[in-house]
Amino acid sequence: MKTWNLDALFPSYESQAFNNTIERIQTLIGEANDYVETLQEPGDELDKIKRHIEIAGALRQNLIRAFGFVNLSLSTDAEDEKSNAWMNRMQQLSSKTTPFNTAFAKWLPKVSNLDELIESDPLLKEHAYYLNAIVDRAQYVLSEAEENLIAKLTQTGSSAWSQLQGLLTSVLKVEFDDKEVTLSDIRNKAHAQDPAVRKQAYEAELAAYPKIEQSVASALNSIKGEVNEITEMRGFGSALDEAVYDSRMERKTLDALLVSMRDHLPMFRRYLKRKAQLLGHENGLPWYDLFAPIGKSERSFSIEAAMNYVIKNFKSFGDDLADLAQRAYDEEWIDFTPRSGKRGGAFCFNIHLIKESRILTNFDGSFSNVITLAHELGHAYHGDRIFNESILNASYTMPVAETASTLCETIVKKAALNDSEGDEKLFILEQSLMGTAQVIVDILSRFIFEKNVFEQRKNTPLSAKRLKEMMIEAQKEAYGDGLDPNHLHPYMWVNKGHYYRGSLSFYNFPYAFGLLFAKGIYALYQEKGAPFVKDIDALLQKTGKASVEDVAASIGIDVTDRAFWDKSLAVVKEEIDMFLSLSE
Repeated sequence: MKTWNLDALFPSYESQAFNNTIERIQTLIGEANDYVETLQEPGDELDKIKRHIEIAGALRQNLIRAFGFVNLSLSTDAEDEKSNAWMNRMQQLSSKTTPFNTAFAKWLPKVSNLDELIESDPLLKEHAYYLNAIVDRAQYVLSEAEENLIAKLTQTGSSAWSQLQGLLTSVLKVEFDDKEVTLSDIRNKAHAQDPAVRKQAYEAELAAYPKIEQSVASALNSIKGEVNEITEMRGFGSALDEAVYDSRMERKTLDALLVSMRDHLPMFRRYLKRKAQLLGHENGLPWYDLFAPIGKSERSFSIEAAMNYVIKNFKSFGDDLADLAQRAYDEEWIDFTPRSGKRGGAFCFNIHLIKESRILTNFDGSFSNVITLAHELGHAYHGDRIFNESILNASYTMPVAETASTLCETIVKKAALNDSEGDEKLFILEQSLMGTAQVIVDILSRFIFEKNVFEQRKNTPLSAKRLKEMMIEAQKEAYGDGLDPNHLHPYMWVNKGHYYRGSLSFYNFPYAFGLLFAKGIYALYQEKGAPFVKDIDALLQKTGKASVEDVAASIGIDVTDRAFWDKSLAVVKEEIDMFLSLSE
């Protein structure tokens, strides 16, 4: 077992460094409150804006560092009492910054010569996008009293419900082979070579969820209900409208992406039906074989072997990427293996103040987990590029957040495919298609489900029974006859933490955007070669201070045109055609 080292953040909650950071946050909150009073006084507007940038930057740096330590500690030990107590304390501290942010958001649009001030000062010019975004967002900002109340109530509302879902799924015990295993353990068995193990694990997983379904349904209802109310108060047409706005994306970009995805569903269904045939199924692919390996590979990776494999292939793209991955391993940024109390899935957390990241995976030695490792290291690489910007220019939105990670997946998958032949080539190709199908077809089912939940939650709370029905309906709409309708997964809403973030709805379509955007970038990289890496680095660094459309335009891509998405999906079609040919 290899776990991460958090000492670069803080050695412990009792350490002087942690206490100093908390004191620094409290001091900054005091300075922020004093600053709010000055906004109503006559004075130099330029100095007031510069002072805001100074305080806001320092607050964000220190809050991310302290929040990061608490959140990372909780993610590997959901029942830790100190971490849970500190999470509550950090949320309280964070809410105290609301008056500062709200007052500035109300004041800044009143500065009539803002454009001139920005042009006149290097600090303001550096933060032009940040400042203009605040002015634009002001139309959705409520009164200071309302914003402050929302910030306080979400601590015992959506944030608390989110923690409950994380806790319940982290500690859920699943009965398997007369033993109790974690949810992450049982879900990893979906990749097992033995078909009996895959089916047994699926049945065991479904049998475990009733223990927590009512509680998690309450969490989901509470979060989506809260978001609906706040979204309406702010003046957004829907939670989706707010998610698109917060993504710095135009609705026509999302619509172009979704139309292209839907129109290409038949080719994914052909792939799924062929996989079903290869596994001996006549009625489409049952869910328990969705991740079944096809072809043969003798590879089972140790942690060291997986890292060496990823680093070797990263090196073909560039030394900076390979060096970043080596540093992540050497400096113990990664918590690799599943255990009780540790959350499922994988994530990367970038920490601007110390210019480092931390990565969580639930590694079990499979090739799929190697790809997950490459994906999360891609997030760390993105962080490393954007650390060159100020903290206020370092907050990129979800669609572009998946760019570097998916690009890194593509690098490793392509290299693995090129190095293989025969049954192993089929295995690697199918593993790639399996992941792509998840990011296009399953993500579409998640988008459909979440959209329907938001709409129906406006009228009534949704029972666990109804949520299961809605999940099945969404899966049937997306997967069609590619899956066996008698063996779907009605509980996918329980284990996906993305549904349980009150401040971030629809954390699903960004994955599809990231996959297809990365494929387009990779195609350009293949065409232009090593010099294009600098353009990719510049694009990643720009993601915190530009719209999605402007980021894409920086390398000549128009994401509002479905032709781009069609072109990226045509690359997937070539892979599916190759799979169909190799598997005849």
